[in-house]
Amino acid sequence: MNKMNKMKFLFYVFVSAILCFSQNIIAKGSSEINIIPLPEKCKINSGSFVFNEKTKIVLDVKNEDLIHAASILNELFSSAAGFTIPVIEQASGSGLIVCKLNPSLTNDELYKLSIKKNKIQIEAKKPQGIFYAMQSIRQLLPPQIESNQKIQNIKWEVPCVEIEDSPRYIYRGLMLDCSRHFFTKGEVKQYIDLMAFHKMNTFHWHLTDDQGWRIEIKKYPKLTTVGGYRNRTLEGAYVSPSKRKWDNTVYGGFYTQEDVKEIIAYAKKRFVTVIPEIELPGHAIAALAAYPQYSCSGGPFEVEGLWGVHNDIFCSREETFEFLEGILGEVSELFPSQYIHIGGDEAPKLRWKRCYSCQERIKKEGLKDEHELQSYFVTRISKFLASKGKRIIGWDEILEGGLAPDATVMSWQGMKGGIEAAKQNHDVIMAPNSYVYLDYYQANPKTEPHAIGGYLPIWKVYSCNPTPKELTPDEAKHIIGFQGNLWTEYIKTFSHALYMAYPRAAAVAEVGWTADSQKNYDKFQNRLMVIMKHYDMMGINYNKTFLTEERKEENK
Repeated sequence: MNKMNKMKFLFYVFVSAILCFSQNIIAKGSSEINIIPLPEKCKINSGSFVFNEKTKIVLDVKNEDLIHAASILNELFSSAAGFTIPVIEQASGSGLIVCKLNPSLTNDELYKLSIKKNKIQIEAKKPQGIFYAMQSIRQLLPPQIESNQKIQNIKWEVPCVEIEDSPRYIYRGLMLDCSRHFFTKGEVKQYIDLMAFHKMNTFHWHLTDDQGWRIEIKKYPKLTTVGGYRNRTLEGAYVSPSKRKWDNTVYGGFYTQEDVKEIIAYAKKRFVTVIPEIELPGHAIAALAAYPQYSCSGGPFEVEGLWGVHNDIFCSREETFEFLEGILGEVSELFPSQYIHIGGDEAPKLRWKRCYSCQERIKKEGLKDEHELQSYFVTRISKFLASKGKRIIGWDEILEGGLAPDATVMSWQGMKGGIEAAKQNHDVIMAPNSYVYLDYYQANPKTEPHAIGGYLPIWKVYSCNPTPKELTPDEAKHIIGFQGNLWTEYIKTFSHALYMAYPRAAAVAEVGWTADSQKNYDKFQNRLMVIMKHYDMMGINYNKTFLTEERKEENK
């Protein structure tokens, strides 16, 4: 560590210690509190509200979603403080947390939080606003509130504040790739918990790829019995074939439809929508290993243990569409989400160029080339899903050959694809790899676990403005969201996944929630050092290298 880095490190340690010691002591008149994402409006007053055995949550209506929204505090206090906060419908007096739904409010996710010495009042249009207010209270509490064991001699208090808050974007997402490496049902739930902690509302679940098919489809059982397992996995870096090393252990796993239902129900209680990704027409080798007849060549194939892009993709024969519609029909029944993500990325056209059936399809449909064939493929799937009441999201390659009607573009190759889609009046979710690919290195590769490459420190995540200046105000309305992506080629364990995701995912959350004009990286760092104490009590493995990273000009 050079002299400047050492001085910076000591400074941050000192600041962190002061912040952690005084995390709930906030100067009167301060305009900022230790919440991530940063609230839209906040006024801090003197005094604090103290939770104890007499505290109660009062709901103005009997509503299942509202009960779920309020119960998060009950669960936390039951574990960490040893007392519960009952949820009731009517009460009077002090020590109450009064939750009220107000249909006249303008935003479905807006909440108003008033913390006074003797009462907390929360007002929101819908239950998710109540839930977000509860998450703000949670972050203001001592970090020991995250403990799963009773903590002694803690004063459970939060500062008196007035907050009015709502998000910048309606879609605030985080993706987890469970195809390259499989994570248990419990681990997926924890991933969703952490998202909800930072008010993210969409879990993008990457379930199929060349390296594994992870979701049970009853009509096609071999998708999981065959496609769910690979016989070998690349070890170390992606190098030339003669230098590659392999782990020849059989690797795999999948989620039953009952597992999927359980995870969706779990997410719903945390106001997180689960969107599945079923890759097509590319990244299909795990499916083709199970059902090779839906390829151009007929196989045989084996589930890939090698990362990257592979030439074998779904054929455009009629039988393939029947196969995919059978799959997507079951997926549509399982997932209540408005969207189904169909991938659409990295689909090489080599097999289509050499395939008699695909060339006949191009002639029959009057298509110009294989790029228009991909557009035909995606459009046809989009129409099928529309018949099931669903809309598609696809990576920005679905722009090739023309966008399917009503398609939403997830722009990963920078922002260019998103800009193009917005100019065509299509909705866009920004997920540019240069800002939100959380599998990239976040510090010096010499001191970090092996990653896929790239360099993405937390300050750069935070610096992103998902709405490009090139767009007119009307075009900018089509930028509906922001998402971080965690691909797992080189992430074998859930502990490693959390290390790569956090605290960068906290920056993703703030970019998706907070107006660009309100963002300030220095203040975000200060708040993050307090929130990290919550991470510590949660027992999650997260990265701390941002404390010693050199600041960049782009950070301004």
